[in-house]
Amino acid sequence: MSDIATRYDRLSAAFAAAVAAVPEDGWSSPTPCPGWTARDLVRHVVDTQGMFLGLVGRELGEIPPVDDDPAAAWRAARAVVLGDLRDPERAAAEFDGLFGRTTFAEAVDRFLGFDLVIHRWDLCRATGQDERIAPEDVRWARRTADTFGPNLRREGVCGPELTPPEDADEQTRLLAHLGRRAW
Repeated sequence: MSDIATRYDRLSAAFAAAVAAVPEDGWSSPTPCPGWTARDLVRHVVDTQGMFLGLVGRELGEIPPVDDDPAAAWRAARAVVLGDLRDPERAAAEFDGLFGRTTFAEAVDRFLGFDLVIHRWDLCRATGQDERIAPEDVRWARRTADTFGPNLRREGVCGPELTPPEDADEQTRLLAHLGRRAW
């Protein structure tokens, strides 16, 4: 498996575990993303997988509705994307994106991988789960965020940067950079 497929597999499995651990009464909990509940956040992550498949002329296909079973919807969406990442021809499919010509695999890594790290934290924060992000993922997400330039602050992406406490750890600093109060 490529490094990208391996990273997506690991990050998407961690997201799946967080989705599976949401208590039944937690789906309406507000997340750090303004106006989104835990269910809305999972819907966004599932829909985004489909959006990126669409950039290369593919679809998620028939998957369970998030409203009926968020965990099943995520497992199905994850399986489609992971299958395409494991197929060298599908992973190498090119398209013209926001940052120029890229491949499906590169876009998945840069955008969907980033979303999986940050939205896993959002979901965990909203539903009272362990919010720790692996230190290597914190560093990777920060490097990735830095490549977005002003697009990071576009409407609907990340909020204004916050100032973390002076003694904040790397994770708290990353989240503050992304407009999330983690302290």
